[in-house]
Amino acid sequence: MERIPILKMGQFLLVTIQVDLYDRLALDLEADLVGQITQLNARGVLIDISAVSIVDSFMGRILSNIASMARILDAVTVVVGMQPAVAITLVELGLSLTGVYTALNVEKGLDLLRIKTGAAQAVSTDADSSDD
Repeated sequence: MERIPILKMGQFLLVTIQVDLYDRLALDLEADLVGQITQLNARGVLIDISAVSIVDSFMGRILSNIASMARILDAVTVVVGMQPAVAITLVELGLSLTGVYTALNVEKGLDLLRIKTGAAQAVSTDADSSDD
């Protein structure tokens, strides 16, 4: 059975969607992510959709659901790599993706996750104390 891989990067989970999400795969991803957030006590989820060229209302709802569930579990969701056509489609469908932060690419998305979770301050505090 096909699954979308979920990678752990420190306190964050990284998901790269490189295939068209059909309904069952999207629902499995949603369940897998929620399980991994809980199991690994993840503080953030980064979802890379740069390979996704078409999105429908179901996919938009799945992204919104993931963000809502993650927020309930004290994790932040950032979606990166959204193509202009996907953004236009989401707006035309009336989907605002409430609770989902966006960034242009993975690097900026990770920076945003660090800021939103307070990990950026922890990193700078650790670096400051090592200079002493």
